[in-house]
Amino acid sequence: MSEERLRELRRRHDAAEAGGGVERRERQHREGKRSARERVDLLLDEGTFEETGKLVRHRCIDFGMQDQVIDGDGFVTGYGRIHGRLVFVFAQDFTVFGGSLSESNAQKICKLMDLALKMGAPVIGLNDSGGARIQEGVLSLAGYADIFLRNTLASGVIPQISAIMGPCAGGAVYSPAITDFVFMVDGTSHMFITGPDVIKTVTHEDVTKEKLGGAATHNTVSGVAHFQAPDDEACLRQIRDLLSYLPSNNREEPPRRRATDPASRADPALDTLIPDDPTLPYDMLQAIRGVVDDGEFLEVHEHYAKNILTGFARLDGRPTGIVANQPAYLAGCLDIDSSVKAARFVRFCDAFQIPILTFEDVPGFLPGASQEFGGIIRHGAKLLYAYAEATVPKVTVITRKAYGGAYCVMGSKHLRTDVNFAWPSAEIAVMGAEGAVNIVYRREISSAPDPQTLRREKIAEYQERFANPFVAAERGFLDDVIEPRLTRARVIQAFRMLETKVDSNPRKKHGNIPL
Repeated sequence: MSEERLRELRRRHDAAEAGGGVERRERQHREGKRSARERVDLLLDEGTFEETGKLVRHRCIDFGMQDQVIDGDGFVTGYGRIHGRLVFVFAQDFTVFGGSLSESNAQKICKLMDLALKMGAPVIGLNDSGGARIQEGVLSLAGYADIFLRNTLASGVIPQISAIMGPCAGGAVYSPAITDFVFMVDGTSHMFITGPDVIKTVTHEDVTKEKLGGAATHNTVSGVAHFQAPDDEACLRQIRDLLSYLPSNNREEPPRRRATDPASRADPALDTLIPDDPTLPYDMLQAIRGVVDDGEFLEVHEHYAKNILTGFARLDGRPTGIVANQPAYLAGCLDIDSSVKAARFVRFCDAFQIPILTFEDVPGFLPGASQEFGGIIRHGAKLLYAYAEATVPKVTVITRKAYGGAYCVMGSKHLRTDVNFAWPSAEIAVMGAEGAVNIVYRREISSAPDPQTLRREKIAEYQERFANPFVAAERGFLDDVIEPRLTRARVIQAFRMLETKVDSNPRKKHGNIPL
């Protein structure tokens, strides 16, 4: 190799690593943001990053772009390791053309995703982009569509994670929307289809970028994002933590750890968790942490639809998806948002061989005209569909209320749940005792000499007959009624038995979930 060619190679490598230069990189730092390469280094195991497409350049010769050429074209792509396992990553470099998408760097991403599918390894996108490169017109739009296609084909095959670490607007938002988990950073990340200026022109609404598409908005209001971090470093640590629970692809088992928390550990605090008054709330997180390994629970969608909890934990060292009604919010009722949140999580777990543990305390679906007009029938059916379709090991624990159709939806035996337990405090019925008595004995009570006494007697009779788990157990809808303190041991025993479970759905291209 000639010295001249070697010098040219080194010069171009150095130019690619410099990106938009020191001044623009320092501007990123002043705004509280890391550079693209700094983010990749923080995300991956030290020294494992191998870059691809480092010398790619754009091919646009219009609008003076022929004189603005930077190697890499504003996108850092490559592969490395997280916890020793292979991952593929791309990072948009805002210091180069605002991180805008061109035909060339879109092809870099597509090649990366194609290779990730072949290798069966996760793809992580670190988004910080001004959007499509205007100078390239339809070519940049075609690049987005090429990426969307690969996002769709990879869905359910390899985990896909998006971190929004700067602007993400217009058509660019649809790639993260298809991926499995979306992370956002407080104060520096924004997602929206149309920005505040366009909205003000068209609808005359005056809204800030933060309120329209900031991390808090998408984590609490829209539900578009699943995780919220205070800065880039925390966001990247969260991604590493999440990946420790996930398999590399849909053919692998989730990564197991050696458990140090004894499988037989009892938790006496669970015996007194449920209040004597059935109308009083309690925190279901206490039940979850009392059962899972070392009390560790990685909550997903923590700030959205708080009446249901979703997240990952370990049982006997094995990653497990947790779905639980939260009586501390809306009494644990199912509504539109919580149904969609839980359904999507259940389907993710099912796609990637992650067992599902359900904690149930649900008084029903949230009543109200706004829920009916919003389509609670259709959205509630999504959760029912997800549980019924799932073939992974499923275990349900009913802690207190399991009323009406919500009982059926939350991982009941009738939806192919493998093992169903209940605590002695469980109440499994069409509805609560008072409501049932008001309907069934309305005429008898209204004509009685002492309506209130008769009403109390009928309520006590109904509670004795239905507000306990033994009727369901006698019918075989429950496998056992267990002491709360022993829940961890019984659940782990059930999942150990289910490790070799094989189940399937009827042969079909795909079902038609009520979207």
